[in-house]
Amino acid sequence: MTFGSVLRSTRLVGIVRGDGVGNTREAVRVLFESGVRLVEVSLTGPGALEAISSIQAPEGCWLGAGTVRTAADASAAIAAGATFAVSPALTASVAACVGAGLPILAGALTPTEVESAVAAGAEAVKLFPASFGGPGYLSALRQPFPTVPFVPVGGVGVAEAEAYLAAGAIAVGVGSPLVGDAATGGDLSALAERAARFVKLAS
Repeated sequence: MTFGSVLRSTRLVGIVRGDGVGNTREAVRVLFESGVRLVEVSLTGPGALEAISSIQAPEGCWLGAGTVRTAADASAAIAAGATFAVSPALTASVAACVGAGLPILAGALTPTEVESAVAAGAEAVKLFPASFGGPGYLSALRQPFPTVPFVPVGGVGVAEAEAYLAAGAIAVGVGSPLVGDAATGGDLSALAERAARFVKLAS
């Protein structure tokens, strides 16, 4: 299956920002084992690239690099083995990823940015920070952009995820409400329980 088809069918991207290679790797492992098939590792976490390169995603799962802001970030993510990328804004990383054939969720907030992300060839538009306008803002954006694939990110808990999906998001990106403290040495069993709730909600 393609990245886009998995994104649309599973409707969930887990976002991990760890404090080192080991904790990041363990959090990603639990997410994959719990049924989260798309996991993004933020490059703002120490050892993120090393963690990405050390993880073998299970069959049917995709491991991405997040907070990819520059062309150099894109190249490093590709070299580490990332199979998709996520940017916080419309930066040079978008063109670099598209040019390299790496699917990217391009960060955008305003209608102009949404249009630019689509024109740049982004796989989907990461609506960020989604908490700025909430599900109502997504509904408003979908009126002029009914076919644009939106993935809200930022402040998305269980209740918000349900509301965004009902408002027409093709998926949601979830960080701390899903991962909690698991990527910094916290409870992995609790992570598995939260992951199960989000996977059920998105299914």
